[in-house]
Amino acid sequence: MGSVPAISSIILAGGESRRMGTDKALLELEGQTLIEHVIGKVSQLSREVIVVVNDPQKFEGLGTRIVGDVRSGKGSLGGLYSGLLAASHFHSLVVACDMPFLNLNLLRYMALLASGYDVVIPRVSARASSHRPPPKGPITAREEHLHPLHAIYSKRCLEPIEELLDKGDLRIIAFFPKVRVRYVEQEEIEPFDPQRLSFFNINTPADVERAKAMIADGFRGG
Repeated sequence: MGSVPAISSIILAGGESRRMGTDKALLELEGQTLIEHVIGKVSQLSREVIVVVNDPQKFEGLGTRIVGDVRSGKGSLGGLYSGLLAASHFHSLVVACDMPFLNLNLLRYMALLASGYDVVIPRVSARASSHRPPPKGPITAREEHLHPLHAIYSKRCLEPIEELLDKGDLRIIAFFPKVRVRYVEQEEIEPFDPQRLSFFNINTPADVERAKAMIADGFRGG
């Protein structure tokens, strides 16, 4: 694998954690908070790591750059916009704060693909999604099997994101027709992460227990 170009890494940590009942970014796994796990992984890819939050005071002491959400209440799309505004580099890796098993080799592969594109995003079919009814409303990332919080974005995305925010359409994939997108297909991902655990999110207490069990068995991600 070649040399990875300089990119920023943005971690979105402004979610409300409704299903968890507490701020999941600050949950502990192996003596570290979940967000510290994520920072430790992406800092191996990027010298500049930015954490986008709603409450900067809550995250003091992380040892990385903390940015307040400039479009508060606009979900992940608002966090993405805030992070891209703050980033020093043209391309940024964007991940959620609740992904303990990020695969560094997969992230490097995606970074190598970024030149010439504005979005590099995995498209991985869910294992048990074959007979879902067709969507009744606008298409979402889940229905397209896309992972917008495990993706790379360029600063060219800022203007179309701002247009969506102003309209109140908070679907990240809604601006894709206006930019150059490189989909990373399942067959490209499997050599790095055949179990697809890069995309495992911690949303509930049961997810925490599953992550702890995997770590106890020696799994750390790639």
